[in-house]
Amino acid sequence: MSDLYAMQRAMRAARKTAMQRGVVAILDIGTSKTACLVLRFDGSAQFAQGETMGAMAGQSSFRVIGAATTRSRGVRFGEIDTMAETERAIRTAVQASQKMANTRVDHVIVSFSGANPRSYGLDGKVDLPTGVVTDDDIGRVLAACDVPDFGAGREVLHAQPVNFALDYRSGLGDPRGQAGQELMTDLHLLTVDAPVIQNIVHCIKRCDLELAGIASAAYVSGISALVEDEQELGAACIDMGGGSTSLSIFMKKHMIYSDAVRLGGDHVTGDISMGLQIATPVAERIKTFYGGVHATGMDDRDMIKVGGDTGDYDHDRREVSRAELIGIMRPRVEEILEEVRGRLDAAGFEHLPSQKIVLTGGASQIPGLDGLASKILGQHVRLGRPLRVKGLPQAATGPAFAASVGLSLFAAHPQDEWWDFDVPADKYPARSIGRALRWFKDNW
Repeated sequence: MSDLYAMQRAMRAARKTAMQRGVVAILDIGTSKTACLVLRFDGSAQFAQGETMGAMAGQSSFRVIGAATTRSRGVRFGEIDTMAETERAIRTAVQASQKMANTRVDHVIVSFSGANPRSYGLDGKVDLPTGVVTDDDIGRVLAACDVPDFGAGREVLHAQPVNFALDYRSGLGDPRGQAGQELMTDLHLLTVDAPVIQNIVHCIKRCDLELAGIASAAYVSGISALVEDEQELGAACIDMGGGSTSLSIFMKKHMIYSDAVRLGGDHVTGDISMGLQIATPVAERIKTFYGGVHATGMDDRDMIKVGGDTGDYDHDRREVSRAELIGIMRPRVEEILEEVRGRLDAAGFEHLPSQKIVLTGGASQIPGLDGLASKILGQHVRLGRPLRVKGLPQAATGPAFAASVGLSLFAAHPQDEWWDFDVPADKYPARSIGRALRWFKDNW
């Protein structure tokens, strides 16, 4: 049995414990901010004896009772770069949200971006000896999926059955108990760079917290920013963060593809800082208050005080036109969108019945971005805010919190994943996933 499989099962068990206790922390580790929400569950989660399907494993309603954000430190491109600084940011966010919630939290569910995600579409097929689908058959058909050799240093983050078919009756969500001779499944496998997960596991442990789940920010942002019709008919969610831009494609309410571009809002800020020769915090403030991607005739006359504290009077009193600022920002935003378009084309996005694109994430708030994105991506584009959830403070309802809110929904309503089923140990694809890293044993 793979160590990875055991780790994921352990996290599912930790999540169940947290749900039964009634509180869990949600932690979105981003490049520019670390956000923590404390959720209280109403105790309605039902864990059926022997229940193995993730989507059935205790759905529950919740409300947010604590929320805090802090500036991320030690994170680059969505990946931990300096352990001690990231640990400090996590502790700060968790402690502040615990204080607001007036309760202690032991279990945390984490989302992150970056880590070079790669998507695989797999399928498996088995005969049904009894003529009726059982739990064991679900495990067998998942084990029958031919997992590719995705290389050393890679790990499976998500492995979700996105469809079951019984004697070619396709589109089944839960085939158990149904009669048939042959069971088939389609599986979406998402792999990431293993050291990125290693570092998160280690960092959470150093913060004296127990990991009860880990998810891709691209996936959870899609859960919260796409409306039900978009998730069903086909849509892409583009989550523009500080250090990276994640994308996920949903169809039939499942993520079927994910990728990431190692560019984000911080790169736009960096260009402003270089172009105007100002400090990064000043560049960030100017971008937030005056930024845009479409210059009009008015923008030539609209002057912005750059400011500064170099001590050079002339330098610190400089003004630039808004048109000049837009001239610096637009090329980088275009570059990010062109990269995204390349990934969507590679995924065959144009073949989906519906091709809506939803922009979310902190960097999606640049004025005029949706219009520019429509031109470059050539599709219907809208800006997405996360779904409203009970108790969420007003300050945490913007696009920058799409991943945090989506992770809350993921915690309350987990989708089925490979590790929710009893895959026979001897059938587990030892040649690939079975090579999971040995350090998992030390951590669990």
